[in-house]
Amino acid sequence: MINSVRNTVLAIINKNNYGYISPSDFNLFAKQAQLDIFDEYFILYNQQVNEENARVSGSDYADIKKGYEEVIDTFSVNAFLTQNNNNVYYLPSTTTTGNDYYLLNNVYCYNGGIFQGEAEKVNNNKIKMILNSILTSPSTNFPVYTQQGDSITIYPNTFSNANDVEAQYIRYPKDPKWTYVSLYNGEPLFDQTQSDYQDFELPIDDSNNLVAKILQYAGLSIREADVVQFGLLEEQEQNQNNT
Repeated sequence: MINSVRNTVLAIINKNNYGYISPSDFNLFAKQAQLDIFDEYFILYNQQVNEENARVSGSDYADIKKGYEEVIDTFSVNAFLTQNNNNVYYLPSTTTTGNDYYLLNNVYCYNGGIFQGEAEKVNNNKIKMILNSILTSPSTNFPVYTQQGDSITIYPNTFSNANDVEAQYIRYPKDPKWTYVSLYNGEPLFDQTQSDYQDFELPIDDSNNLVAKILQYAGLSIREADVVQFGLLEEQEQNQNNT
């Protein structure tokens, strides 16, 4: 997918006499374009949820919401959290354990490898009241947690060992990288056998959107519809040349 996207980007740039995008610049723009579209999935998904809650959407919109969910689910990860201190655990962010955490969904608690229950998130300004209440005080079977930046605190504090806390979270997409070998004339030739090669992780349907956003970062103002139109014109020209 990444090679096809790059070829389209270069074709449009050449058509517009706009210059050249180096492989390093392309990879930089590709990374940002993928992150933009990745973020848009969550925005669009939340819009669908709000419309559904307001009862302004029908069955067609439910299918759209399901489509967003399927894309987001491909980035779902389950992992045990690294312990910071006692009942405080790091979320796997770049500032803590160096991983790819984007959004926390669920927290699960274990005791001696035995599942105890899903922890409920509690606001930091309410945890003191909950801990002091006879009715709502957390227990091993009904744990709660608070979040402080890139870490969470589990209650009761009996959950305080490694492998006691597991998170189900959404990770960032991996940075795309178009890799190549240099020909004798210095021209780069696509080579996906390179160890650091990485394709886009978005659906193939996002190809035109990726092309449009990469071109925008390169300084060429263009919309996704323009990319589609360009593809159709190129296909027509190819068919004419073949007849």
